[in-house]
Amino acid sequence: MKKCNLKYILVEKQQINKFKSSYETLLNYDMFTVEHNDLVLFRLHWKNVEVSLMLNNSIRRETYEKEKMTKSVNSENSSAEKSEEHMDVRLKHCLAYVLHTSGTTGIPKIVRVPHACIVPNIQHFRVLFEITQEDVLFLASPLTFDPSVVEIFVALSSGASLLIVPTSVRVLPSKLAAVLFSHHRVTILQATPTLLRRFGSQLIKSTVLSTNTSLRVLALGGEAFPSLTVLKSWRGIGNKTQIFNVYGITEVSSWATFYRIPEKILNSTLKCELPVQLGFPLLGTVVEVKDTNGFTVQEGNGQVFLGGRNRVCFLDDEMTVPLGTMRATGDFVTIKDGEIFFLGRKDSQIKRHGKRLNIELVQQVAEGLQQVESCAVTWYNQEKLILFMVSKNDLVKDYIFKELQKHLPSHAIPDELVLIDSLPFTSHGKIDVSELNKIYLNSMDLKSECKLNGKEELWEKLHHLWKSVLSLSEDPLKVPDESLFLNSGGDSLKSIRLLNEIENLVGTSVPGLLEIILSSSILEIYNHILQTVFPDEDLTFSKNYATKRKSSDVNQEEASGKSLHQESVMPLNRDNEINAFIALSRGSQILSLNTTGFLTKLEHCPSAYSSDLISQTNIQNMKSLNPPALIGKSKDMSCIAKVSEEETSVMGAEKMEFHVRWRSDTGKCVDASPLVVIPAVDKSSATVYIGSHSHRMMAVDLYSGKVKWEQILGDRIESSACVSKCGNFIVVGCYNGLVYILKSNSGEKYWMFTTEDAVKSSATVDPTTGLFYIGSHDQHAYALDIYKKKCVWKLKCGGTVFSSPCLSLIPYHLYFATLGGLLLAINPATGKRVWKHSCGKPLFSSPRCCLQYICIGCVDGNFLCFTHFGEQIWQFSTNEPIFSSPCTSASEQEIFFGSHDCFIYCCSMKGHLQWKFETTSRVYSTPFTFHNHNHGNEMLLAAASIDGKIWILESKSGELQSVYQLPGEVFSSPVVWESMLIIGCRNNYVYCLDLLGGNQR
Repeated sequence: MKKCNLKYILVEKQQINKFKSSYETLLNYDMFTVEHNDLVLFRLHWKNVEVSLMLNNSIRRETYEKEKMTKSVNSENSSAEKSEEHMDVRLKHCLAYVLHTSGTTGIPKIVRVPHACIVPNIQHFRVLFEITQEDVLFLASPLTFDPSVVEIFVALSSGASLLIVPTSVRVLPSKLAAVLFSHHRVTILQATPTLLRRFGSQLIKSTVLSTNTSLRVLALGGEAFPSLTVLKSWRGIGNKTQIFNVYGITEVSSWATFYRIPEKILNSTLKCELPVQLGFPLLGTVVEVKDTNGFTVQEGNGQVFLGGRNRVCFLDDEMTVPLGTMRATGDFVTIKDGEIFFLGRKDSQIKRHGKRLNIELVQQVAEGLQQVESCAVTWYNQEKLILFMVSKNDLVKDYIFKELQKHLPSHAIPDELVLIDSLPFTSHGKIDVSELNKIYLNSMDLKSECKLNGKEELWEKLHHLWKSVLSLSEDPLKVPDESLFLNSGGDSLKSIRLLNEIENLVGTSVPGLLEIILSSSILEIYNHILQTVFPDEDLTFSKNYATKRKSSDVNQEEASGKSLHQESVMPLNRDNEINAFIALSRGSQILSLNTTGFLTKLEHCPSAYSSDLISQTNIQNMKSLNPPALIGKSKDMSCIAKVSEEETSVMGAEKMEFHVRWRSDTGKCVDASPLVVIPAVDKSSATVYIGSHSHRMMAVDLYSGKVKWEQILGDRIESSACVSKCGNFIVVGCYNGLVYILKSNSGEKYWMFTTEDAVKSSATVDPTTGLFYIGSHDQHAYALDIYKKKCVWKLKCGGTVFSSPCLSLIPYHLYFATLGGLLLAINPATGKRVWKHSCGKPLFSSPRCCLQYICIGCVDGNFLCFTHFGEQIWQFSTNEPIFSSPCTSASEQEIFFGSHDCFIYCCSMKGHLQWKFETTSRVYSTPFTFHNHNHGNEMLLAAASIDGKIWILESKSGELQSVYQLPGEVFSSPVVWESMLIIGCRNNYVYCLDLLGGNQR
């Protein structure tokens, strides 16, 4: 006040005595009455004395004696803090100001701050920064951000100057630096690290923290403190600026701790990887660290809680708050030798690649690279780790990624790097994450406008990206056509980066590309991309496909696929009659609906079907029941086709052999698995429903192979069909983002539901409500009422849904898995999430329910088992990714699955390996268990490997019974009914193979 030669001041009448006692040693004054009854005008006459800025000795001792400050992590007795005294917001003159915050949980809060809470901050910083009348403080914080209160009143109460700069100047770093440090010679700067970073490392070193800078004190807070390595790189030689780390939360306004970086550390030439500690509590502040159980932590990790007897604010509608209340911060720290080190905010701790990661660590490492001016890292849509970077020069992204790989573990390497001109920040001086997301989306849009000049350029750039992502040397030698991504040093995170780079290159999304990257050669990846980018051109196929058409002209008259829209024996009910049927799908999933009274007519149906499953919710509608027995000899051998030598069976143990009963040409690869529907009234009219990449959805007679109908859909079909509760409809997803509901007797389109991306997930029907559940690549799960033709609910899943949902009736849970690594339990009635578990890596495998557990395979090679309440019980590790979905035995004591390590596994429900069988290639498809009554009622297991071999194993021992070679690759899963095995093949055909006992050749 003296420095600005203040002449007049208005004082509230009730504050007159306090005003007089506070300033009578500093000034004389005259009093004047004013019209306002509650105010008195004072004319000031300053005495010729210096204003004392020193607080009483007790405050000074608390500030400067480090030993006492070290002990003050719990500086006030916590039991005394929890007295019955309360602070009441209704008391007159209690509040100093009110502001809003997003809060530690992301929910906006109203924070009402009492005078008693904020004044200690102002008092302590005046002493800590040794403020005098000669100092100039920059008002760096907006009035909506509580540090501005400290800046304003530290200056005003000390007689220092407060510099306020127009917004037009603040947004220009070079102009702002000139105003602050050349024109007005600012001495005290309290700011967020982001605001400082906006100057750029060169300007910081040459001006802000230069040798001759006016800046005496720099206090950084509001965000994670920069690494010491970066901080030292910002300082000019001989810089003497005192640098503080200050920490606090708005809920206990404003700052809570401080730490001055020692000069010996700042001046050291040694590289320092140590984090900066939070330091010591400010005046009147209590700092506690507690674990997840609420116990105080003296050494180790925990969450910070802040408070103090008078360091109390009112949140939202609180009217009274006990003195000494401690507020959770959402910030995690570790205590080591009595010192507190920041680990990260709760919302900065992510789980990626199966491991915990603090994204602020990634930012600090990137910022430490010599070529990086400033940077920020975001967890985009909880799926992609994006590094935004302001560079000192034109950068090669490959170089930055290689540098990051030297300093970061693989799970911390960003998915993408985006170069920007400057960092966007909020009005509070923090990183503007929403603006960064917009920048990222815009960069994707710009890349989508770039066009390739042809297939040759795509092939060359694919090789470059392959080498770049895998950090291979850029030599002139081409990558071998048969090179596999995972075998070349790739992993799921690198595969996601390669996917992003490819889609950026071609300017569009490529459906199914991620799974191709993880399972196929570079040539097959190239061919898959061609189908999307150059769909109308002749494609170059891999060596594996070169012979796939050799048998295409064999007996084409058997199943030409031209008999369209032929009526099925299962009619569409027009009188609301409900069909009785059994439906079989991959993984021995058997759904028996409306079959009471009909089941005895099924000659070969096992005893497990003796009652209606709808009334047995305690044993699960969708569980793996005893499947139909394997018959030793087919009843109708006249349908068996003569096949070429490459389709003859390979006898393993001479116990069983295969014969092709029929095959049907679909026109393109068949990756979908068959759905077999057997009507209870006439099992001879059983139908196989299956789609292919030719866009065709087909209904084929199970026994004869005759095409009943086919329907052309809008794009490729990889989704397996699912039948409705009434039996009148089938539901199937399509690459064009549509879910098609077709009449089961004719293929006529009944309804189409639109999602926003490809649908590869297969639907699941709820036998109690008739609703269908299905996922989409648009990252949503849907519940569809096909009878009312409406979507009942839609849920954001936090990742692409590739696999198929699984329904449990007790408890009533619906399970979805995502390529983002999430396993979700959802309430089927409401669409609300019950629980979620992050598996860290993509989930291509579909979850599988049994009475006690839910199981799923993961790309990291782990097979996981959970309770229905989300508790992980065990995990079993294979050597390679698991894409195969699980299949349980009828007793639910064993579970079967395949792995990319070429093995088929059998585990007990306790997670113990029972046996494993080595195949000749990776196992993508889902196994199927079935009975063989010819050999002591033994249970058999059918499985397929990618190289086209079908394996029949004894399920208890894993002993090979027989193996058969199809003439193309197989991603489809087998389904067995009676003596027939149905499966799709990438040579364009769907096959029905008769399984004949070895003693009946």
